[in-house]
Amino acid sequence: MPLYEYECSDCASQAELLIRSDTRPTCPSCGSLKLTRLLSVPAVPMKADGSQLPMCMPTPASGCGLPQCGQGRCAGE
Repeated sequence: MPLYEYECSDCASQAELLIRSDTRPTCPSCGSLKLTRLLSVPAVPMKADGSQLPMCMPTPASGCGLPQCGQGRCAGE
């Protein structure tokens, strides 16, 4: 089940909701069906010691040429 962020048009509250494909979300504050799905900020993977895993930088317009880019691995690996 995906986790989505929504904002209610009636009461302006925001909430993160787990939604099944056959379920219509309702506002947990007022019960309204008038919800707008928001764009979420992606989570940053963390190592067990609390440090961040390396992340790929955006590919320059000229391209970096490495096959790893865009497949979840960094160019430095």
